[in-house]
Amino acid sequence: MNTAAKILEHKPPATPGRQYTLEEYLEREKRTVHKHEFYNGYLQRMSGAKYQHNLIAANVIRLLGNAVEQLSEVYHVLNSDQKIYIAAENIVLYPDALVICQAPIFWNEREDLILNPLVIVEIASKSTRSYDRGEKFLLYQLIPGLREYVLIEQDKPKMESWFRQDADTWKTAVATGNDATLPIQALGILLDLNAVYRHITFEK
Repeated sequence: MNTAAKILEHKPPATPGRQYTLEEYLEREKRTVHKHEFYNGYLQRMSGAKYQHNLIAANVIRLLGNAVEQLSEVYHVLNSDQKIYIAAENIVLYPDALVICQAPIFWNEREDLILNPLVIVEIASKSTRSYDRGEKFLLYQLIPGLREYVLIEQDKPKMESWFRQDADTWKTAVATGNDATLPIQALGILLDLNAVYRHITFEK
């Protein structure tokens, strides 16, 4: 059983019994109101993000954009509308943010499918935390050029990163509390948690 099939055992598809080709999915995604992830023929509808999630995403995209402007290399920071294609499993995912170095590489020259993210960021809620830390991270590890995966907690001031040291080894860093900083080693920058969680109030 491939990775996509294993995931769908725990995440029932939005269209049970109905399989789509990648091209059919991409055409359907242009017309639909709701985003869907694509798992080797099956669609999984994404739940709509709430205010706190969206504000954290906006903060981190702004911070990353400002930081990479100061670097010698050219980087591009993109939001959750950009799809990533994982060719090894025929899977399409929408990360919350991603960073590309130099120029994007598109699958079959399609600008809606990127193959070469350098850094991927996901914002984890109670409902997505297990998937983001587990199966989704395993899928992202199949992207050859991915150097770092950053997971931001939505409900508390905590961030984690996994930095690829070689094909199978990832180094982990954790930052907790508003006064902490998290190094993004793939970019050589620090993310200030106070800025990431700007205007966010956590439930006590």
